[in-house]
Amino acid sequence: MSKTLISSFSQKLIAWHQVSGRSGLPWQNNRDPYAVWVSEVMLQQTQVATVLERYPRFMKRFPTVKKLAAAHIDEVLAEWAGLGYYSRARNLHACAQQVMHDFSGKFPSDPLLLEQLKGIGRSTAGAIAAFAFHERAPILDANVKRILARLFAIEGAIQDKAVNDQLWVLAENLLPTKPEDMPVYTQALMDFGATWCTARKPACLGSERKCPFVKDCQANLSDQVLVLPQKVVKVKSPEFNCDMVLIRSGNSILLQKRPSKAIWGGLWSLPESPWRLKALGIKQLTPDLKTLLETTLPEIQLAQLMKSCKGPRQGEQIKHVFTHRRLWIQIWEVQSSKNVDALSENLKWVPLNQLGRLGLPQPIKILLQELNQARGDDLKN
Repeated sequence: MSKTLISSFSQKLIAWHQVSGRSGLPWQNNRDPYAVWVSEVMLQQTQVATVLERYPRFMKRFPTVKKLAAAHIDEVLAEWAGLGYYSRARNLHACAQQVMHDFSGKFPSDPLLLEQLKGIGRSTAGAIAAFAFHERAPILDANVKRILARLFAIEGAIQDKAVNDQLWVLAENLLPTKPEDMPVYTQALMDFGATWCTARKPACLGSERKCPFVKDCQANLSDQVLVLPQKVVKVKSPEFNCDMVLIRSGNSILLQKRPSKAIWGGLWSLPESPWRLKALGIKQLTPDLKTLLETTLPEIQLAQLMKSCKGPRQGEQIKHVFTHRRLWIQIWEVQSSKNVDALSENLKWVPLNQLGRLGLPQPIKILLQELNQARGDDLKN
């Protein structure tokens, strides 16, 4: 392992950033730990282009950790709708309350204390500490793992604990010696992985740009750039079917709050049946009303609701792709002659013009827009 590269890496990277790094992003050059934290969480599993649109909006709605902590979780989830991985929003809310309660509204500068906060892992803690407090703390997100695996020809899948531990040691050893260099170094590391040392089209394999580490990178010297880091073979995503019932009464729709630990946890959605493995070639039959309500609303007494409802009528089928599975949702439309009260604490009738106040799963939000059962503006506000 090259000691020369380890000692020169940070300065070479900072020099590269001055010429080729990204600039003008709304979360850059900000020492407010709250703003840094929100941007880091939002960027974890969301494309930069999407965050560029949604981050300013989120910060306008919740400009301080105090505002976020005081908000109702439904407000936070509504603002997060469409960004996916909703546990991030729930953790943001819980973490804000933790900061207010345990740290009097001020984020700690120590990465070890930051790691104790809800939803903050070691890499996110390092980013907050580096950007906001100039602490010499490493980060190790997917982009950084790829950079280090290539530079030092680290073999083995980066998901393996031994490989991951080795990468953390490297990340620590590569830090600049001056704390004041930490913000630009950390940003440069993120930018280099996102724009130059990319997974499929790294700069070193093109002819337009010359990588500053072209003579040091072990993967480049051994023609293994697209081989490293080694990847785990992906298993084909399983596919599932489920039914959702859209019960409408006048200008209101019956929505159900999903369990916090479920997919789309904490969001309001249409009542849903259990998932079942998708059976190819089998035609979907229209269920009778009683069977449909029993499978989608098993926790309530159905007699009163049954008396007021008619249907179902088959609606559209929606395909939704998650990270590790695919779901085919069959919508069944049911009309109710009145809003049946006191069904369950997790069920409520929501007027169409108030849907925008709740966090809705993206496919359900789109469904309601397409059916003209809620104005697009209502769902965006």
